[in-house]
Amino acid sequence: MNESILLLFTFTLAIFLGFELINKVPSQLHTPLMSGSNAISGISIVGAIIAAGMASEDKFLALIGFIAVVGGAVNVFGGYTVTHRMLRMFKGKESKQ
Repeated sequence: MNESILLLFTFTLAIFLGFELINKVPSQLHTPLMSGSNAISGISIVGAIIAAGMASEDKFLALIGFIAVVGGAVNVFGGYTVTHRMLRMFKGKESKQ
């Protein structure tokens, strides 16, 4: 039971901390920082997989872990997509694919 409360607390804290950090980044820096934050999101996916695996007996926490894994994966995919589009903008017209 203590592990379940700790995992839920960590998940809730990560939500609020992530929200506050993203809101404090100026819009001019948001896209360049996306490529760096993709590595951090990859690490959070590993943490979410571990948390989901530890909570296999509690179905609710396993569901929260699964949602964290899916959310992190969407974040990484979206970050790389935005970074790729941003880098394409800097190429010349003749070198676009």
